[in-house]
Amino acid sequence: MNWFEALILGLIQGLTEYLPVSSSGHLAIGSALFGVNGEENLSFTIVVHVATVLSTLVILWKEIEWIFRGLFKGRMNEETRYTINILISMIPVAIVGVFFKDKVEDVFGSGLLIVGCMLLLTALLLAFSYYYKPKQKENISKLDAFIIGVAQACAVLPGLSRSGSTIATGLLLGDNKAKLAQFSFLMVIPPILGEALLDGMKLMKGETIAGDIPSLSLIIGFIAAFVSGCIACKWMINIVKKGKLVYFAIYCALAGVITLILS
Repeated sequence: MNWFEALILGLIQGLTEYLPVSSSGHLAIGSALFGVNGEENLSFTIVVHVATVLSTLVILWKEIEWIFRGLFKGRMNEETRYTINILISMIPVAIVGVFFKDKVEDVFGSGLLIVGCMLLLTALLLAFSYYYKPKQKENISKLDAFIIGVAQACAVLPGLSRSGSTIATGLLLGDNKAKLAQFSFLMVIPPILGEALLDGMKLMKGETIAGDIPSLSLIIGFIAAFVSGCIACKWMINIVKKGKLVYFAIYCALAGVITLILS
């Protein structure tokens, strides 16, 4: 992987991690176009995932600080309840990630056919959440947090957008748009770090091929993913507040059709 490929793939990862268009699907498409083997570039995947987590920490630092400040008070309060909801949302993705992720990848693979189908499913979810008007709720309940977590767990399928699935599910449940966007991005921090840790352990144990990636490519990929992630995260929060997800539904539908044709 040269520096230019790392730049493009890093930008794709940072932008699509937060925009509801599937980062895994677009990385699969980008890797196919560049002829890059994903298994041989596990270290690059870990680097760009960590970069996107750091971008979340930067953009949502006030919210993260608010959570920790409340937790240190040592009593049940709004911050503690918010943290409990995040922990509840992690249960489904933890179960899938630990016990079923490899099986799902073996069954469905990461070919362009499944990517195209899941992009079309993402488009359907986004469109339905745009036109469906449920009764609005001010706060995200524990049950809502678990259901949103199930949606995140389903996004292990390549092409099914994590942010698109979680935000669309929350909108269908009637959750507050502004709070939903922040919750969706905060709840993904532990799973991404956990996945990066598991991949790093596989890399150290020699279970996968590390690939010969130049340090310059890793650095450029990290910077590209971090900068584009900051921009996309902030932009996406504003988009959700305005309820303009239908435009991404159109994009995902077009991308899905083109991907199916290419496959």
